[in-house]
Amino acid sequence: MKGRVLIVAGSDSGGGAGVQADIKTVTALGGYAMTAITALTAQNTEGVFGIHGVPAPFVAQQMKVVLDDIGADCIKIGMLHRPDIIRAVVDVINANCMNVPVVVDPVMFAKGGASLLDDDAVTALKENIVPMATLLTPNIPEAEALAGMLASHKDQAETLARHLLTLGARSVLLKGGHRDGDVVHDLLIRPSGAADIFSTSRINTVNTHGTGCTLASAIAVGLAQGMELLDAVRRGRNYVIEAIRTAPGFGQGHGPLNHTHPLTNF
Repeated sequence: MKGRVLIVAGSDSGGGAGVQADIKTVTALGGYAMTAITALTAQNTEGVFGIHGVPAPFVAQQMKVVLDDIGADCIKIGMLHRPDIIRAVVDVINANCMNVPVVVDPVMFAKGGASLLDDDAVTALKENIVPMATLLTPNIPEAEALAGMLASHKDQAETLARHLLTLGARSVLLKGGHRDGDVVHDLLIRPSGAADIFSTSRINTVNTHGTGCTLASAIAVGLAQGMELLDAVRRGRNYVIEAIRTAPGFGQGHGPLNHTHPLTNF
């Protein structure tokens, strides 16, 4: 087992997203998952029915005791929910692991559209967490909210992604799944400025709950294992595609992925 990943994110009681998806992903790809829970959610495949925030000092304590004892090769950040939690996470990282890669999945909306951030947390996320990101992994709505600009056409994707770099992120993976069309285009802007486009035929399914969490964690464990960013993104995408393709079909809404599919191609 190689690659220690500290996951700082919310819990999904339905098991398809959040820390549950993160732990499954890191484990499936051969890493070691640790967690600092930022919020408890009551949710299933049909939506989010309640959010109970964890006190910020306890989020910080979870992170610190893990880092002091076990350490981390990468930190994956998901749902942070409130400004005080954002500040607590930033303080712990600055004090304990500034040189550790950080993958930030700027979780703002649930699959059904429900907001997962307090209104004043968006500014705190943009000003404090985004500049820490070794890799930022927004979907189109999240990228537009962070950048304060719309990118209604796929030709505007690179402009949008590069704008996010001006906020301090070292690299950006802009996910294209929210756009219409038979092909999904994801755009990676690396620290060198190089742009890489990953194109995949869209899988016609509703079983996509937790794809963002899963992809970010798959990339995070790759970085934790010493992979180059481009290779970690490529393996992570392949893992997610197969997890969608072989999804078990649970629930009445947006179903979860199959995080334990055979890994022969990865």
